[in-house]
Amino acid sequence: MEKDKLEEIINNVQQAYEGENLIKTSFENLMAYLNTKEMPDRIIESIGELLTDKNWEELNDRFHANLAFGTGGMRGRTIGKSVTKVEKGNKSPTGGPEFAAVGANTLNELTVIRATKALYLYIKQWMAGEGIYEQPRLVVAHDVRHFSANFSDLVANEWAQMGGYAMKFDGPRSTPQLSFAVRSNYAHAGVVITASHNPFHDNGFKAYFYDGAQLVPPHANKVVENYNRIAISDLIPSLEVDTKDFPITTLPTSDDLGYRAVLEDAVLDPEMLKNQSLKLVFTPIHGTGAITAVPALWDHGVEVCIVDEQNIQDPNFSTVKSPNPENPEALKMGISVAKKTRSSLVLGSDPDSDRIGVAARDGDGKFNCLTGNQVACMLAEYRLMQFKRKQLLREENQKGFALLKTFVTSPLLSKIAQGNGISCINTPTGFKWMSQKLRKYEEQATIEIKEKEGLGLDYDNTDLFARIDILSRYSRYVFLAAEESYGYLPVDLVRDKDGNASALAIAELFAFLKSSNSTALDFLDSLYLKYGYHAEKTENIYFEGAEGSETINKLAKSYRKSPPVKISDIEITGIKDFLQTGHLDEEEENLPLENFLIINLENDFSVAIRPSGTEPKIKYYIFGSEAKGSLDLVKSKEKVNALIDTIAKWLVEDAEQRTKS
Repeated sequence: MEKDKLEEIINNVQQAYEGENLIKTSFENLMAYLNTKEMPDRIIESIGELLTDKNWEELNDRFHANLAFGTGGMRGRTIGKSVTKVEKGNKSPTGGPEFAAVGANTLNELTVIRATKALYLYIKQWMAGEGIYEQPRLVVAHDVRHFSANFSDLVANEWAQMGGYAMKFDGPRSTPQLSFAVRSNYAHAGVVITASHNPFHDNGFKAYFYDGAQLVPPHANKVVENYNRIAISDLIPSLEVDTKDFPITTLPTSDDLGYRAVLEDAVLDPEMLKNQSLKLVFTPIHGTGAITAVPALWDHGVEVCIVDEQNIQDPNFSTVKSPNPENPEALKMGISVAKKTRSSLVLGSDPDSDRIGVAARDGDGKFNCLTGNQVACMLAEYRLMQFKRKQLLREENQKGFALLKTFVTSPLLSKIAQGNGISCINTPTGFKWMSQKLRKYEEQATIEIKEKEGLGLDYDNTDLFARIDILSRYSRYVFLAAEESYGYLPVDLVRDKDGNASALAIAELFAFLKSSNSTALDFLDSLYLKYGYHAEKTENIYFEGAEGSETINKLAKSYRKSPPVKISDIEITGIKDFLQTGHLDEEEENLPLENFLIINLENDFSVAIRPSGTEPKIKYYIFGSEAKGSLDLVKSKEKVNALIDTIAKWLVEDAEQRTKS
C-alpha cells in the first residue's frame, strides 16, 4: 500500500480514538495491525473503509480484544455485521464473502494461523517434557460453515510448515469423529474448525489433546500464553506460503469405518432395535450429522426418513432461524416430515453433530420437543436397566460405575445414580471436564492392572465388555456422560459429546418404549414417581459486541458485590461462588475456578448464573423439584413449574435493574 494512504488511515485511527469513538484496546489493536510490515493491502483497505464509513461499533467489535479460548475453544464472528467491499470480493461458492472479517477479535486467516502456531509450540514443548522425540502429529477436521474448509487447510499447512505431520479428511466430518481420529491415528493433537450451533456468521477453532479430548488446564493455559506471545508480524509470511511445498495426508476410508465400528458400543441391545422396526425422521440441519449417524442407524435396521431440504450442506442454514437443536423451531421441518411419514420420533443434529435434539409423539399423537435434561435422564435410567439385565452392573461392583454430568444439568440424574447405588460426579460446564475424568479412569485402570496382574492394557483395542469389567474393577466405568445443552456420550472411545452415538442410543431407548407400548412422557412420569418430580428452565440474556462483553462482566460481578437476599420472596440458604478456591467435587478433587455461581433456596430449589464461554450471553439455570411420594403428580408439576416461572421472571427483571445501576 502507498505510504501516504497508510499514514492517512493511521491518522484517522488516532483521531477516532481522540474523539472517543474507539475504546483504548480497539485503538491499540488497530495500531498493531497498521504498523505491521507486509500487512496485506486488503486488510488495511477494509480497516480504511470502516473508518471512512465511521462505523465505530463495527471497529470496536472487531478490535476491542484478541479472540480467546473459552469453554468450547475459540469462537467468534467470521463474517462481520458490516461486510466491507474488499471482504465481499468475488462471490464465493458458499454465497458468502470471499474473505473472512478483518479483526483481532474475529476468526480469520491471521487468528487461525496464530492459534495453530500456539498449539504446535505447546505440543512440541509438552512432547519434549514427556521424552517424546518425534514429528508432532495432527488431525484436522471441519464442518460446513463459511471458510471452514479454507481454515482447515490453513491449519494443516501451517502445522506442516512448522515441521509437523498433518492429516485431514476428504470433506466435512463431525466433531466427535475428529475426537476419535486423534486417538485412532495416535496423533498428539487435533483441531476441528466449527462453531457448533452458533449462528451462520460465526466459526471456531477447537483444540484437542492426544487423548481425543479438548484441552484443559494447564495445557489450555499454555496454548493461550503462546497465542498471546505471538506477534502479528510472525503470521504474515504464512499467508504467502505455497501449500504444495507441504504435502498433507488425506485420511483413508478405513478411518470412517473405524469410527462407525466404535459407534456400535452405543447400542446395548441390538436385537431391540432390529425387532421393533423403529421408524424415525433425521435432520442434520444442513450440517454433518447425516454423514455418519444415518448409515449407523440403517445398520441397525432403523427406517430413517431424512429431511431432504435440510440434508443440503448449507453454511447459511437457510431453512432455520438458528441451527441449534435446543430451539424447537430447528426441528419444525422434521416434525412435519414425521407427520407425513407417520414416524414416531424426530432426531436433529447441530452442524458439527456433537449434539442432538429430540421430538417425540405423546399418547395423543402430538409431538413434544424434549429438553436435554429429559433425554439425559431417560437415557440414564434405560441404560442402567440394560446394564443390570446383562449382569454388567451388580451390587458387588456398583462402586465401579459412574455417571458424569455438569453442575447445570438436572439433579434428577444424581437421584437416578443414587437410586442405583452408583456415583454421580458433577463437573464444570464444558464437556472437556467430563473427558478429563474419562482419561483419569482409563489411566488408573491401566496402571492398576499392570501393577496387580502384570498385564498391559491396549485400551482402544480391548472389547467393550472387557473394558467395562476392567474399569469397574480397577477404576470407574462411565456408562453415560451428559450435559443439559443436548450433549451426551454413551461410548468411551470418543472423548467429546457425540451426536452420532447418541442417535443410536436414543433410537434404542425409543425402540424399548415401543416394545412396552409407552411414550417418552409416560417414561418420564415413571421417573418422577420413582425419584421425585424435577423441572428446569434456562433464561438467556444476550449482550452483543464490545459493550455487551463489558455488560456481561459487570452483571456477573454484581452478584458477588451485591448478592440478592431473596429471590422472588424465597429465602436464600447459601451461595457457592466457583471463582473462590477450595471447592471439591464428589471425588474430593479440586474444581477449577470458573465465573459461575449457584444460589440455593429454602425450598430445595436452586439457581445457577454463568456467563457463556462461547456466546455473547449470560445464562440463568433454574432448578425445582418436589420429593418423591406425592400421589398427585399433576399438582406437583403445576406447583413446581409455576414457581420456576416466577423465579425466572424475577431474575430477568433483577438483571435489567443491575445493568442500569
